[in-house]
Amino acid sequence: MPPTRTDLGADELEISIVMPCLNEAETLAVCVDQARAALERNGLRGEVVVADNGSTDGSQRIAAEHGARVVPVARKGYGCALQGGIEAARGRYVLMGDADDSYDFSHAPRFVEKLREGYELVMGNRFAGGILPGAMPWKNRRVGNPLLSSLGRLLFRCPSRDFHCGLRAFSKDAYARMQLQTTGMEFASEMVIKATLLGLRITEVPTTLKKDGRSRPPHLRPWRDGWRHLRFMLLYSPRWLFLIPGLVLFVLGLAGMIALAARPWTLGHVTFDVHTLVYAMLAMLLGFQGVSFAVMSKIYATQSGLLPPNPVMTRLFRFVTLETGLLAGAAVFALGLGLSVFAVWRWGQVDFGPLEHSGMLRLVIPGAGFMALGVQTMLLSFFLSILGLPIASAPAVAVK
Repeated sequence: MPPTRTDLGADELEISIVMPCLNEAETLAVCVDQARAALERNGLRGEVVVADNGSTDGSQRIAAEHGARVVPVARKGYGCALQGGIEAARGRYVLMGDADDSYDFSHAPRFVEKLREGYELVMGNRFAGGILPGAMPWKNRRVGNPLLSSLGRLLFRCPSRDFHCGLRAFSKDAYARMQLQTTGMEFASEMVIKATLLGLRITEVPTTLKKDGRSRPPHLRPWRDGWRHLRFMLLYSPRWLFLIPGLVLFVLGLAGMIALAARPWTLGHVTFDVHTLVYAMLAMLLGFQGVSFAVMSKIYATQSGLLPPNPVMTRLFRFVTLETGLLAGAAVFALGLGLSVFAVWRWGQVDFGPLEHSGMLRLVIPGAGFMALGVQTMLLSFFLSILGLPIASAPAVAVK
């Protein structure tokens, strides 16, 4: 068990409760009062921060009157509001939660206890704590959230069973290490993914969810935002989006090429011939494209700070250079060119007249395919070299 941390300085706050806010006048006072009561009742040295994203309904005044510190955030977006509030937070730890009266801020001590034990990200689990009637639509409760949480565990091996719970806590040190980039609803997914990839200590505590207190529809759009989270998770995992499907296609295509290179192949009453050979070559090319996209996505995401550096990729690129890529591409191109030249030579043997269909296609199809594969390899090598170039930061230039 990691050591408990309670060594606060004389003026240091232990916990900042951050609430993103956009026109939450109906529920904000209840949330702020509940959060402040939780701090006072449990002797926690903390504050309530309302990160206002441009409210026009008087939310700022309500927050201030009820004892919260208001932080204006001009840039629009759920992620932007949270980033602004977290960066302004003065506590060692941060608990974030929506200001719509759906989450129970009296559970704050549960999160603080785990943070004191040394955990760096503490997720709320609404399925373990209880979801009250009307709090979550059936499609979200039975399909969307379980599916996305299961996918998060599969793709990233994240221990959380409620991947998208909005009530969560973390240390400011861990937040700085995560270097979160997204500005919209994907902010919540990025936090969990980054924490997992960085090897931060993650746990969860039960919490509850009740129907929010708004009279207007929520900002959340289940299908749109669910797709945005799914898309973000897939883009964050080039291994599953590109690499594994690409490798499967490439291996299947190569196996088909080898099986059909010399003669037709019969399985029961089905005969595979040169027509199948075309699709086997196509599978190889598409598979290579998938692997290429996986490598390019991984490098770009690492360079831009979306993903942490990968030691395996770093070691690999000590040996895989522009020169080795060009040589490998040239060798594959030469193989295809050789097959094509041999096909032309055989054509010349019959004075460039009609040819036996099946035998000639067994030369032409692999010949053209390997030439294309070789060129793709060389172009990929150049592009990876461009991605790997060190780029100095330049001052921003206004575009007229």
